[in-house]
Amino acid sequence: MASTPLRAKPVGYRPGIGSKGANLAVLVVLAVLAVLFLIPFYLILRNAFATDQEITAPGWMWFSSDPAWDNLSRLFDDPSVPMARSLLNSAIVAVLTTAGTLFLCTTAGYGLARIPWRHANKVFYTVLATLMIPGAITFVPSFVMVSSLGWLSDYRGLIIPGLFSGFAAFLCRQYFLGFPRELEEAARVDGLSHWGAFWRIVIPNSGSFLAAIAVITFVGAWNAFLWPLVIGRSPDSWTVQVALSTFLTAQTVSLSQLFAAALVAILPLVFVFLFLQRFLVQGVAQTGLKG
Repeated sequence: MASTPLRAKPVGYRPGIGSKGANLAVLVVLAVLAVLFLIPFYLILRNAFATDQEITAPGWMWFSSDPAWDNLSRLFDDPSVPMARSLLNSAIVAVLTTAGTLFLCTTAGYGLARIPWRHANKVFYTVLATLMIPGAITFVPSFVMVSSLGWLSDYRGLIIPGLFSGFAAFLCRQYFLGFPRELEEAARVDGLSHWGAFWRIVIPNSGSFLAAIAVITFVGAWNAFLWPLVIGRSPDSWTVQVALSTFLTAQTVSLSQLFAAALVAILPLVFVFLFLQRFLVQGVAQTGLKG
């Protein structure tokens, strides 16, 4: 039996050298991108414990040699800016908006994906059409409606207009289209209605996807600025983003207080993202994007 001839290796050949070089290049690019991403956070942290003179000094410093730790205490002691109240308002608005959006958009998405109805596609395309309408067009009519209802400087005016999200409803429909029908059919055989199957079977098995929608909604509600600025007329109804804007006006600029407030404002988002980041990636991947 003739043996297979061995092929000569090229001069200087090293197994896996190409893949190692590609991996190294990818790591270098990712490291550079990570540094660029972290630079704003570093600047916020550095300036939050520096004086205005150190922030605007021509010479560069990595951190203040004498950190101004009292910037945070002065931030919460400032009578003109109710920072603690603003943080509470933002938390209430973000949590209730997230809960309301999850309820409305999951029920809407499940109904469009599973309940047979001849107008379901028309409703779905109408929801998609709302994504192409700029927010500036609906801003004034929404304000007039909220004002006529007497919801200015009120939680209802801050929360209710933003409860439904066409984008979240779209993601929910795409996700539920890919949900295993066998589980729902088994629930229907056991006597459950569409509503019962939704609450007892579908929702308990959609944790990562719901967490992803919750993170997206919470971050958007926490960072909202223009709508809370218009609706929140009194300081007691300010959100944290509106409170931040008071440190940078045409009359006064307090950079140290602004950066200290920014540090306090981003901490909840950092914790939310760190704990739920893996759900965000998994949940968006599970939408399937199929119609």
